[in-house]
Amino acid sequence: MNSAFDATAIRARAQIAIAVALEVGRETARFRRDSNSGTLAVENKGLQDFVTVADRKAEQAIRDRLLSHFPDDTFMGEESGGQSGGTGTWVVDPIDGTTNYIRGFSHWGVSIAFVIDGRVEIGVVYDATEDKVFHAIRGGGAFKDGRPVHAAATADPANALVILGHSRKTSFDDYLALSKRLHERGMDYRRMGAAAIDLVRVAEGAADLYYERHLNAWDMLAGALIAEEAGAMVAMPPVERLLAQGGPVIAHSPGLADEFAFILDIEGLAPANR
Repeated sequence: MNSAFDATAIRARAQIAIAVALEVGRETARFRRDSNSGTLAVENKGLQDFVTVADRKAEQAIRDRLLSHFPDDTFMGEESGGQSGGTGTWVVDPIDGTTNYIRGFSHWGVSIAFVIDGRVEIGVVYDATEDKVFHAIRGGGAFKDGRPVHAAATADPANALVILGHSRKTSFDDYLALSKRLHERGMDYRRMGAAAIDLVRVAEGAADLYYERHLNAWDMLAGALIAEEAGAMVAMPPVERLLAQGGPVIAHSPGLADEFAFILDIEGLAPANR
C-alpha cells in the first residue's frame, strides 16, 4: 500500500464514505419520492446509459463531501469522469441502477470505492431497498450497518439462486445460453439491473452468484470488495484495466466453485480468490 495510507488513514476514509453514502443515498431517495417520474430530466447517452438530474446532484454531493475531508485524493465518477492518480482515487457511481431508480423500482444504490496502487482498499454501498449501508476495508471483513455479513454456504446447485447481469455491449445469445445452462443444473436465477446491489446480495448470502460480462469500474469495485471480504470467491480483471475499459466480474459462494469454474474459462480469468 502507498506509504501515505496507513490503517488509520484508511479507516478515516471508510468512516466518512459510509456517512456520505448514507446521507446522499437518502437525499437521492427523497428526491425520487418528491418528483413525478415524468419530470425527471432523462437524456439518452447511449447503450443502457441514462443520466438524470438526480445522478448529477448525487455525484456532485459525494465529490464535494469526500474531497472536503481528503482534498489530496483524486475522484473518478460515472457522470463527471476523471482519472485515477498517484494518490488514492475515489471511484463512484452515484446511482447504480439508474433505470430502476427512474421507474421507482427500489433495487438501486450508491457505490463508493477507494483505490490505491491498483487495489480496492475500501468498498461502500448504500442499499436503497433496505436503507442500509454495506462496507468493507480490505482484510477486515464485510459489514451491513456494522454487523458482519457472510457469503452463503450453499453446496448443492439445486439450492442455488443466481443473479445474472447483461450489457447490450455483449451477446444476448451468450446470456441466454448461460441462463439455460444454469437452469438445467437446477438453479433459480434473476436479472435485477444494479451490479453493486447484486454483489452485496452475494456478500450477505441472499444469492450464490453474480456474473456480468461487461461493467464499468464504478459499477463493480465497491461491491466486489464487499463480496470478497464476506468470503465469496471473486474474479475480475486487474483494477487498472477495469478503470480504463471495464470488464467482467464473477462473485459466488465458495461451495459452488466447481459449478462456476466454466465462467472463469469463458472470461479467461484466473481462479477466484480464497
